[in-house]
Amino acid sequence: MKPAEEYIINQPEVYQEIIFYLCDVVQQIVPEAQLLYKWKLPFFYIGKMPLCYINVVPKKKYVDLGFFYGKHLQLHPEFLTVEGRTLVKSLRYFGMDTIPDEVLRDLLKEAAVISS
Repeated sequence: MKPAEEYIINQPEVYQEIIFYLCDVVQQIVPEAQLLYKWKLPFFYIGKMPLCYINVVPKKKYVDLGFFYGKHLQLHPEFLTVEGRTLVKSLRYFGMDTIPDEVLRDLLKEAAVISS
């Protein structure tokens, strides 16, 4: 099993559902994205450029979908979290019901253009 897959499988079930959904949407929107394991996290890359990563934060009970070049994203800024980071912006999901699908898809499309 690949390290990125191990990371996902080793997460509590409540987070696995969110992660599997996010991975599925990434692959639908950006089929050329490859799931790799970098910096101890699952990362999606387009060629040699990072697109986004998935990070489970169990203490705060959410899954973070971080956009590596998030500072360049223009769409849906009200949904993006910065928290002192200069480059990365992220979407945070506390459950399946907290995923605004249209926002996720729009941001993935925009991030794919930036990362290509």
